[in-house]
Amino acid sequence: MSTRLRFAKMQGQGNDFVVFDGVRQPIALTPERVRAIADRHFGIGCDQVLLVERAADPANDFRYRIWNADGGEVEQCGNGARCFARFVLDEGLTAKREIRVETAGGVIAPRVEASGRVSVDMGAPRFEPREVPFEAERMQLVYPLNVAGVAIEASVLSMGNPHVVQVVEDVDRAPVTTQGPLIERHRAFPKRVNAGYLQVLARDHVKLRVWERGAGETLACGTGACAAVVAGIRRGLLDEQVTVTTRGGDLVIRWPGKTDAAAPVMMTGDAVRVFDGELEV
Repeated sequence: MSTRLRFAKMQGQGNDFVVFDGVRQPIALTPERVRAIADRHFGIGCDQVLLVERAADPANDFRYRIWNADGGEVEQCGNGARCFARFVLDEGLTAKREIRVETAGGVIAPRVEASGRVSVDMGAPRFEPREVPFEAERMQLVYPLNVAGVAIEASVLSMGNPHVVQVVEDVDRAPVTTQGPLIERHRAFPKRVNAGYLQVLARDHVKLRVWERGAGETLACGTGACAAVVAGIRRGLLDEQVTVTTRGGDLVIRWPGKTDAAAPVMMTGDAVRVFDGELEV
């Protein structure tokens, strides 16, 4: 017996999602089902599958679950968080424009602005290697890594999910698609890692490409943009508010880390509903 599931296709700066309402319809997602949904030839096609569920804690509004296109469930997705907030408001699941959302990486607070753009309090970055997780003896500003015989220097941190950030001279020529997969599965990262390539254009403007864990290179990565700006600020390269230009568009990231390293990172960007549909499973 087949079941029809309603979904919305959404995108934030070109990072695209299939979003399911798990509050008003029962949904069981397996890695195999996620891979079938995410397949761009035989399924709907997306970078990530997002599921809205009821919160476990009554102090929060919803629970937010994320699966990458390879079927792996992950802790956090920044662009997805903006689409999540837009989805629950448009669907009438809440009348609030600002909500508290449980994720596997911690509680986040998205807010739908009057302009239609969405801002998200992504929480404070984490730098302790064990919290990334990252196998290192001590916390450093920049770490040396050997990637298939090539020595690189990179910042390592968590934005609810793990990130490695390299500063490069020309992001368009960076080895994102060749080196990125090797960094993703580097033995020093037991849960794999996202690989970011950051080009500084000015103290308030950067370009960024990200090889995402379980999804490959995407047009934008929200947590990757947060991680890149945090890394740049800590290294003295960037100011408190930065426009991040990705291949899918611009995000605005703000972090007052020079005066308060425990401050949350704020991210603002688009959240666009592309179409609605039904999936037979």
